[in-house]
Amino acid sequence: MAERLMLITQNIDGSYLQQIKELAPDFKVIAGRDKEKWESYAKDAEVIVGWKNELEDLSLKSESKLRWLQSWSAGVNNMPLDKLSQHDIILTSANGVHAYPISETIFALMLGLTRKIHTYVKQQQKKHWHHAHMNLELHEKTIGIIGVGEIGKETARIAKAFRMNVIGVRHSGIQTENVDEMYTPDKLHDILPMCDYVVITLPLTEDTHGMFGTEEFSLMKKSAFLINIGRGEVIKEEELIMALNQQEIAGAGLDVFINEPLDAANPLWEMENVIVTPHTSGSTEHYTKRVIEDIFIPNLKEYRKEEYSLKNLVDYKKGY
Repeated sequence: MAERLMLITQNIDGSYLQQIKELAPDFKVIAGRDKEKWESYAKDAEVIVGWKNELEDLSLKSESKLRWLQSWSAGVNNMPLDKLSQHDIILTSANGVHAYPISETIFALMLGLTRKIHTYVKQQQKKHWHHAHMNLELHEKTIGIIGVGEIGKETARIAKAFRMNVIGVRHSGIQTENVDEMYTPDKLHDILPMCDYVVITLPLTEDTHGMFGTEEFSLMKKSAFLINIGRGEVIKEEELIMALNQQEIAGAGLDVFINEPLDAANPLWEMENVIVTPHTSGSTEHYTKRVIEDIFIPNLKEYRKEEYSLKNLVDYKKGY
């Protein structure tokens, strides 16, 4: 029997590599971040863990042997989904790996804006002692979580520690723990006026592209804060800048942008009511551990069976 081939385009600990080899003894496993390590093997790989743009030309030819791609990221919008679908390649995402770090970032941004921590940091640099008219608090306010996946669920759980009222929006509309009211996306305009914080945790799809613009900002409270840790393209950035300048909303905490890195000339950098972070909300010391232990290894065990059900299976029609 011909040897099967697995590529892992990341640097992983030797103990994980050994475990993977024991689970799939009939696979030759090539691992490493450097392109030189895996490039010559890509055309023959049956399983790839971690997508690289260069792999499109190397492994998605008409005679492609690729059968399963395990994404290293939760978002898959930057992958050639049409080609993957045409080749009937199974795609699983790293959805869920970010729930803890991103929910922490969400509350860091919410608390920072509410308690003016970003303002005080700037004042500290100037040795300027000033109250900055800080008078808001987070407790018992209403948070609208737009996209109640794993990140949204963890955000809702933490919100309850602040005794917040939690409104959720998800495609299925199915109720989940810690969410007081759940709505489908077509009700977005109905819930925006209720929210003191609007938190976007959405993937980028045809439906979510440009979902937030002038009309949505006009429906929000003037005292409301917008948090976006999903994808920059979900927001019409120029319209957000206008809403912030015109004080239609109180402020924004933004980790993702249409163009990254954020251009130095972008006015968001200079706004007193904005906190900018460089797309780091998902960064964590435990990232590799969670992708390998919580997602890939359980999926590999399933993949070895004649009939299997993989975790985080991407629906090509939905785009996530």
